Amino acid sequence: MPPQSEKAVADKRAAAQQAVDILHEISTILNCHLDARTISICISMIENGVNPEALATVIKELRLEAQEVQRDVALGRPS
Repeated sequence: MPPQSEKAVADKRAAAQQAVDILHEISTILNCHLDARTISICISMIENGVNPEALATVIKELRLEAQEVQRDVALGRPS
């Protein structure tokens, strides 16, 4: 496989950044609370075979657990 030219690499990087930017806009509109870095990580995981529905479920569960921890901290409960 021949090495990619610098232009091809730059074009690929620009396209990936544009995709992340668009998905971040959608995330903002839908009030998903996902930053661009998190979206980029999720895209990478999906591209590497992670089931998107399973990933969404894990994110939801982690958010719920984080809320519980924050509530416990606010109430002075040990974690």
